[in-house]
Amino acid sequence: MVAIVDSINLRPKGLGVRHVQTLLLFMAMLLAYSMRVNISMAIVDMTNEKNDTYFDWSYSIQSMILSSFFWGYVVLQIPGGILARRFGGKMLITISVSVNSLISLLMPILAQAGGWQMVIVCRTLQGLTQAFIFPSMHHLVSQWVPLEEKGTLITIIYAGAQLGIALQLIAAGFLAEAWGWQAIFYTDGALGLIWTIVYLFIGASGPEDSKCISDEESLYIRTSLGRVEEPKVLKTPWSKILLCLPFWAAVVGHCGQNWGFFTLMTEMPTYMAKVLGMNLKQNGELSSLPYLAMYALSFPLGIMTDVIVRKKWLSVSNTRKLSNTIGLWGPAVALIGLSYIPEGNMTLAVVMLTVSVGVNAGQYTGYMLVLNDLAPNFSANLMGVSNFFANIISIVAPLVCGVIIQDETDPGEWRKVFFLASAVYFFTNLFFILFATSERQSWNEDENNDIETKEQEIQEK
Repeated sequence: MVAIVDSINLRPKGLGVRHVQTLLLFMAMLLAYSMRVNISMAIVDMTNEKNDTYFDWSYSIQSMILSSFFWGYVVLQIPGGILARRFGGKMLITISVSVNSLISLLMPILAQAGGWQMVIVCRTLQGLTQAFIFPSMHHLVSQWVPLEEKGTLITIIYAGAQLGIALQLIAAGFLAEAWGWQAIFYTDGALGLIWTIVYLFIGASGPEDSKCISDEESLYIRTSLGRVEEPKVLKTPWSKILLCLPFWAAVVGHCGQNWGFFTLMTEMPTYMAKVLGMNLKQNGELSSLPYLAMYALSFPLGIMTDVIVRKKWLSVSNTRKLSNTIGLWGPAVALIGLSYIPEGNMTLAVVMLTVSVGVNAGQYTGYMLVLNDLAPNFSANLMGVSNFFANIISIVAPLVCGVIIQDETDPGEWRKVFFLASAVYFFTNLFFILFATSERQSWNEDENNDIETKEQEIQEK
């Protein structure tokens, strides 16, 4: 308890270098997700025969392009966590954003030179390097974010992903209409390289490596995180992790989330263009609404779960289950409603899409926190394994859509896609409810280490 009081007393007034790092990491998430989804909007215009430069790609080829990012992304999930712990987060996240930016800049040239095959190669390479994003971010957060500021700063950082998707969808329509689809890739690439240059100068793997931080702020962060002394390195108990049923319940919840989320993220622009008849500019503006809603709802949902736990209205485990249920069963119901909307009712369709993605924000305080609750000392490893399996689903979902949808203008075929996503949401969350828990696992602690983790100490107090 003394250490906690000490860290509170040490807290410097005003903004500090940790807040600058938070802003930089927020921008990294925003740019990474912008480059992750830009092809979803660009491909609508790239295959528009009214343009001077367009590609005659079938819907199945488009589905392969949309899923190819995850072919690379899934490969380095587990190694990414190991590399982040060994080399630090700064190097890996810099590689990720810079490589993605260079590929974005070259994408229009390479697409015309090598066709859809080259686009798939580029997207796969972008996925390979973006596999470092979450492991790097977890590592950097663990080094920079004091426990007393964890909720606010981590929410700011990770919510950058949803804002990046929303801004990309909005900007893509304007850029393509003004300068052609090529401008979408050029803009993302240029912004990413600017971020890289700035981060190389003022970014740091931790307060110990920063040249800008004051001794006062550095001591505050290290005291809060219990890093005043050299931390012990714990051996990862892989066998116990793989035999832990609550962990696999969180993985199943993660897989269900990814199926629905990435089905909508990759297919929504095409649905709006082919079924609802929107032009690219309308498409981008309206496609962004669900992600703006998700970004906005992530904050009150996070606060809600903190209040429930603090007031002891529910146990931590049941609070996580409630949040995950909002995040997965909410979209399941909305997608069923979307399936029965009369043809031509564009407003109601957009409302239902916004609801289905917006309430999905519940997953941030659902299975994602369970992965941390179970074993904080190995949360990066748990996330790496979970992300590995969940992103296999991210590959499969667009391909399944390509098989189901033979006529992109047929609402009946899209109804099958929405029903399937709804069923996946429902049954994976049911498994999560039955078997997940937030109880700290015995293998989280090194039996030879008599110093409890700081987060465990705070929970007990």
